[in-house]
Amino acid sequence: MKTIFWLSLIGITYTYVGYPVLIWAVASVWPRPWAVAPITPSISIVLAVHNGVSLLAGKIEHLLGLDYNNIKEIIVVSDGSNDGTAELLSCQQHPRFNALVLKKHRGKAVAVNAGVAEATADIIVFVDIRPEIAPGAIRQLVSNFADSKVGCVCGNLKLRQQGHDLTVAAVGGFYWRYEQWIRTCESLNDSPVGVYGGFYAVRRDLVVPLPEGIILDDMFQPLSIIRQGYRSVVDPNAYVYDTWPKQIEGEFHRKVRTLAGNFQLFQLMPWTLTPQNRVLFQFVSHKVMRLIVPYLLIGMLVSAIVLSGGSLFYAAFAVLQLVAWCVAIASLRYKIPLLHRVAAPAGALFVLNAAAVVGLYKFLFTPGSLWKIWTSNRPVATSSTSEDETLTPSDTVVAAVTDVSKKH
Repeated sequence: MKTIFWLSLIGITYTYVGYPVLIWAVASVWPRPWAVAPITPSISIVLAVHNGVSLLAGKIEHLLGLDYNNIKEIIVVSDGSNDGTAELLSCQQHPRFNALVLKKHRGKAVAVNAGVAEATADIIVFVDIRPEIAPGAIRQLVSNFADSKVGCVCGNLKLRQQGHDLTVAAVGGFYWRYEQWIRTCESLNDSPVGVYGGFYAVRRDLVVPLPEGIILDDMFQPLSIIRQGYRSVVDPNAYVYDTWPKQIEGEFHRKVRTLAGNFQLFQLMPWTLTPQNRVLFQFVSHKVMRLIVPYLLIGMLVSAIVLSGGSLFYAAFAVLQLVAWCVAIASLRYKIPLLHRVAAPAGALFVLNAAAVVGLYKFLFTPGSLWKIWTSNRPVATSSTSEDETLTPSDTVVAAVTDVSKKH
């Protein structure tokens, strides 16, 4: 039991503190900068959408109004939409606008592949329907391709959090800044193991077709770029703004989907867990260990309880853990103002780790294509990539816790 306790404690500490400090130290002492220059390669923007009529008109206007002067085409792919999205797309007459309508809903990967097949520019910029690209961000993003070894570039997501639940704010605030910091350090060392999927760019001749049904295109594509011998980097000055779910139910569902996608990725890309992966150390430390932590937390708690009979140290550790988790669950369940505010970080940690467990369950037992978990327990989505705030996680966990073309 002592072995279980200490191995669990070391594993958790390494995952959340040790690895981030280590990758920061390596990036600080032995940084690998890349060339950046004010170049203007042609770009194709690709957006996949399913039932996005409520947001699509504004998004098209936003994309047509971007301040980059070498946008060759904007390709919007409707993935089996039945809410008027296809009709809205058919109204667009702008010469740079290209609409593709897929009759059958087959998931984001199929829609993205269809858009990529139509793209003809040097660089493909992948976007989601909701994020807002800041002025100058496209220019900043593509400047990184001045380095011939850079194959993928990700922007810097800034989250808008007005009106968010405190636990969600903790996830989208401190935790997201922490995650972005790790990715930036990984980028300075070599490459991050994943990017923000709402705004990233890839050299067109390096794009790899997505496997049908894959959830995490924003990990599959950068890792495929790395496998070809190129780097994937983060540009902290290429800003994009987004809003994540305001309530914990929506954020929980978003994390379940993402973490289930990690297991799917291991299945589809087994080479990522072998020495063929140039960033294997980062991949295991950053992604794999996060999926193991929930079980390390359980092991640490159970072993501390068993050992508490003969040791004040283990008894105190067991009590502290039990109190922390009880407070976190109570704050999520009842949202007492003061308690909810104080316990928000603990609640966020609980939600993230519970989502990892449920994500594994979803991966193992979801019948048919895994991507369908995105819509299986909620109303029709506003897009293939949006995070609907009305989403509801499983009852078990809850118990525990307009015509734009006229303007252009």
